[in-house]
Amino acid sequence: MDKLKNKTMTNKIYIIILSVFILFGCGIKVKDNRTESFSPRLELKPNEIPDKKNVWVFILAGQSNMAGRGKVEPMDTIPDSRILTINKNGNLIIAKEPLHFYEPRIAGLDSGLSFGKELLKHIPDSILLLIIPTAVGGSSISQWINDETFRNVTLFSNFKEKIDTGKTYGTVKAILWHQGETDATAQETIEIYDEQLQKLFALFRNETDNQVLPIILGELGSFSKTDDNWKAINSKIEEYIKTDPNAYLIKTNDLNHKGDRVHFDSEGQRKIGQRFAEKFIEIENQIHNSVYKK
Repeated sequence: MDKLKNKTMTNKIYIIILSVFILFGCGIKVKDNRTESFSPRLELKPNEIPDKKNVWVFILAGQSNMAGRGKVEPMDTIPDSRILTINKNGNLIIAKEPLHFYEPRIAGLDSGLSFGKELLKHIPDSILLLIIPTAVGGSSISQWINDETFRNVTLFSNFKEKIDTGKTYGTVKAILWHQGETDATAQETIEIYDEQLQKLFALFRNETDNQVLPIILGELGSFSKTDDNWKAINSKIEEYIKTDPNAYLIKTNDLNHKGDRVHFDSEGQRKIGQRFAEKFIEIENQIHNSVYKK
C-alpha cells in the first residue's frame, strides 16, 4: 500500500512539473528547415525602469549571422537582471535568446546575450546593459542605406526607431555589425562594399548624435562555398577600417558553421559575442587612458 501511495505521489509530481513546462513554453523544441531551438516563451520584465545614467545601450545590426541562426540551448535562456533587451512591442524585458524577433519562424541564437554576459565581467556593478536587435536576415547593405523594406522591416527607419528607444533608456555606447554575405554574391557589390560601409556608418553616427561612436564589425566566416567572394568582402572590411579610427574588427576564421556553410553554429555565436565584448573593453580602456593622459 505504501509503495502504491508513493508511486501515485510521484506521478502527481511529474504531471505538475510537465504542466508547468507546457504552460510557460519551456523545453519546447521548435523545428523548421533551418534551425532548432530551446525557446522558453515567458517574458520577464525588470522590476523597475533603471536610472538612465546607468544604462549602456548596444545595437545589433546586419543580416542573418547577426540576427542569429544557431540552435538556442538552455544555457542561452538563463537571464541576468543586468542585461535587458526589448520585445517586438518595444517594451523592456530581461534578455534571453533568441533576441531577434523580426523573423520568428527562423529565429535562432545570436551573439547578443553572450556579449552581454562577457561584458558584465569587466564593468562596474552599477551598470546595466540594454541590447537592441535590428538585424534582418538576407538584407544587403544598399537596402540599409536606401531604407528599403525587406522581410516586412523598413531597415533604416527601424534602426532609427530603435536608436530613439535606446536614447530613452540610456546611452548608446556602440553598434555591433555583421553583414556582407548577400553583397558577396556579385562582383559589383563586392567592389564598392567599403564605400557602402562609409555611407551607412555615417548615417548610423548621425542618428546617434555621436560622430566618434565605436562600430565593431565581425568578418565573414571561412566556410562558404564561395569562399573567394567572402574573402573579398573581408578584405573590403579591412580596407574600410583603415580609414575609420572608430571602426574595429573581430576575427571569425577559426569558427564553424551549423552545417549549411552559411551560418555560424551556436558555439561560434557565443564566441563572437565574447569577442565583441573583449573588443569593446579594449576600446573603453583606450578612451580611459587617453583621457587620463590629458
